[in-house]
Amino acid sequence: MTTPLVIGNWKMNLLTAPACELAKSLVDQLADVSGVDVVIAPPFTSLYPVGQIIKSSRLCLAGQNFYYESNGAYTGEVALEMLKDVGCDYSLIGHSERRCLFGESDEGVNKKVHHAIDLGITPVVCVGETLEQRNAGATLATIETQLSIGLADLSQEEKPRLVIAYEPVWAIGTGVNATPEQVIEIHKFIRKYLVERLGFSEEVGVRILYGGSVNSENSEQLLREKEIDGALVGGASLNLESFCAIINSAIEI
Repeated sequence: MTTPLVIGNWKMNLLTAPACELAKSLVDQLADVSGVDVVIAPPFTSLYPVGQIIKSSRLCLAGQNFYYESNGAYTGEVALEMLKDVGCDYSLIGHSERRCLFGESDEGVNKKVHHAIDLGITPVVCVGETLEQRNAGATLATIETQLSIGLADLSQEEKPRLVIAYEPVWAIGTGVNATPEQVIEIHKFIRKYLVERLGFSEEVGVRILYGGSVNSENSEQLLREKEIDGALVGGASLNLESFCAIINSAIEI
């Protein structure tokens, strides 16, 4: 049985003191929790102190983004080696906000995926459609393109070492959630595409998370579906009670 994975993406929220306070509370609350993998992705400025707080706990640390070069004259960017240096085991790649607001391309996603795997960091590759794409009937074509380019040229050994997060852009931060039926349809499509078109192993597989206004009220309904291997949580991960409730929902899959 696949161990569910819940990732809290704190986005551009929380200064260092409240970030550390939330991290410490999570460590305390989850001390006796098992059967689920939990990852938090604070802002860059809080990665090191939060990483020190969770170091001896069952929580893992993630970056929200990075540049695919190891070093150089790239003002304002952060290298993956820097994320690893402060304790990151995961990093988000291609989050919809990176794609929509900052023009991140599928080709750039692919470079980051390869770099992450080379350094032993688990890439969490985000895919999903906008409202315009869904209304135009282009959902599957959009995700197919994101997968085929973003995951190109991976070896058989590398393929199981990533995580996919399906996040319909129209359901992120809007309070509008995709129905379980809509999510299951896309997760099945992704799983089938990975196996039949990209050569992933059906036996090993990868975890496919759902991200899109996941909260403590809808998480149980979503996470009980066998096609959904966990959640990428945004705003609800900033609240201790709601995030812990989502984690507990995942344990009961």
